[in-house]
Amino acid sequence: MKRAMLIINPSSGKEKAMNYEEEAVNILQQNHVDVTVKYTEKEGDAIRFAKAACENHFNTLVAMGGDGTINEAINGLASESERPNFGFIPLGTVNDFARALGIPMQPKKALKVLAQQHTKPVDIGRINNQYFMNVLAVGAIAEAVYDVTPEQKSKFGPLAYLIEGGRALKDKTPFDLKVTYDGKQWNGEAYIMLIALTNSVGGIQSFAQHAEVNDGYFHIFILREFSLPKVFKIIPDLFSGNLQDNAQVEYFPASKLKVESDHELVVNIDGDEGVNLPFEAEVMHNELHIFVPEE
Repeated sequence: MKRAMLIINPSSGKEKAMNYEEEAVNILQQNHVDVTVKYTEKEGDAIRFAKAACENHFNTLVAMGGDGTINEAINGLASESERPNFGFIPLGTVNDFARALGIPMQPKKALKVLAQQHTKPVDIGRINNQYFMNVLAVGAIAEAVYDVTPEQKSKFGPLAYLIEGGRALKDKTPFDLKVTYDGKQWNGEAYIMLIALTNSVGGIQSFAQHAEVNDGYFHIFILREFSLPKVFKIIPDLFSGNLQDNAQVEYFPASKLKVESDHELVVNIDGDEGVNLPFEAEVMHNELHIFVPEE
């Protein structure tokens, strides 16, 4: 008897999440004899629901909400030894994880992916004892994310983060950075460090064009130099997927790393404020089976 759990954040998608509940349940009922619906009310609810889905041997877990809801569901799943197949309907502003997996941004089209019942093994990341799905960021851009208002998100979408990041960079000085990874080490000064699991960062789907969702690696970008004239040389590479070839950027892949600095810095984890440096992170290879469109 196949069973499914549907987690809904009622406030997601400009409070339109509930509009898709009936269709989501109908689709899940095509392949499951029982569908349980859970509604989040506060932070941590999706983690708790996802853990319960594992402990009670559900076959499928689907989360409907923004990046925060999806991140919580993944944290609930990753901490358990037995996990259901996972699907999600993206209702956030950026939806990088969905972009990387080819999941449509339109909820009705994303729901049709669930009907296909096609899964793919996908990597997630672990930082200390927390799991993440897309990116870690250190430096000015990481701090600027906290200053993006809901109004800016609605007006500019993912570009709001790029705008705030550019403003923050012009007043910043570089910080020292020590990165130990896969038996190697990088030392130097940096303005920004981005550790990407997928090709899409900040809504820019070509950011790490060569990254795959299950290649077993982080893709690390360190901005070593910064001046306004040089920024205009970076932008074309940023949108063409050639950032790793830019002379101002240090790039390397890694499956496991430790990041240290003498400066007091906080890492941004999938858009939210995370832990202080130093931190350790590793790729959890093929950790989850996620519903994606048939190739």
